[in-house]
Amino acid sequence: MAPDAIPDLIDGFERRDIEANGTVIRVALGGSGPPLLLLHGHPQTHVTWHKIAPRLAERFSVVAADLRGYGDSAKPEGGEAHVNYSKRAMAADQVAVMRALGHERFAAMGHDRGGRVLHRMALDHVDALDRIAVLDIAPTTTMYAKTDMAFAKSYFWWFFLIQPYDLPERMIGADPDYFLDHHIATQCKTEGAIEPWVMDEYRRCYRDPAMRHAACEDYRAAAGIDLEHDAADADQRVSCPLLALWGAKGIVGKTYDVLETWREKGLEVSGHALDCGHLVQEEAADELLRACLPFLEGRA
Repeated sequence: MAPDAIPDLIDGFERRDIEANGTVIRVALGGSGPPLLLLHGHPQTHVTWHKIAPRLAERFSVVAADLRGYGDSAKPEGGEAHVNYSKRAMAADQVAVMRALGHERFAAMGHDRGGRVLHRMALDHVDALDRIAVLDIAPTTTMYAKTDMAFAKSYFWWFFLIQPYDLPERMIGADPDYFLDHHIATQCKTEGAIEPWVMDEYRRCYRDPAMRHAACEDYRAAAGIDLEHDAADADQRVSCPLLALWGAKGIVGKTYDVLETWREKGLEVSGHALDCGHLVQEEAADELLRACLPFLEGRA
């Protein structure tokens, strides 16, 4: 199905393509009030927010975006050292999107890769962010530095997707639905949390070879140029308030002292575990809203 034939997938939200930072970003817009940016992770799209976005839109002007390379956003070539999928480039996209919508300063919440984009955004665009919430991640540098056998087995795609082109692309391309379904099933710890129509949308996007290649480029950048960027400003700290929430049943929560890893990176950090796996916004929507709303509204 061509992108223009796809209906709006989040209730009450309008789809729009926005030219930003030399690329095109697909967004879903809804609500009114202070601006709030939502960024998904791999292998999802902005649809991952469908359970909470309409409720957030009762209080915020919500922008749920597809990261470059994902969903229906543009999929540029990776460039030298995969620079076009660095979190720096992906963060610049989203700041440009928000400015195009008239939002110079905003709050943001990111899951998985989206949270990593927000971490970089908080360092590169200090004046743009009011506060950020990151879901079920520890900082990228920390996770690579502390990799052990248990983590490598559980998060094998961190090491598989970074292999040189086109090994992972070709192998996943043999059966992309199987790879996607297996990936999500291993991370979701709440039966029935992923609605069938949502999985259909994820499959539609993941069947695109350009998206699969972009996802690999995203991970290749994370294991290379992103670590270089992190090392270059290792002494810099996230200055805006940061809320870290994670799934108590997930690998990140079982492997790391998540709050402590973020306190090493930020000046004002709070957070706690939720009763779910990795897909926090789909497994524990009500609990997530209770945890994040006071923070996003500046009441906690």
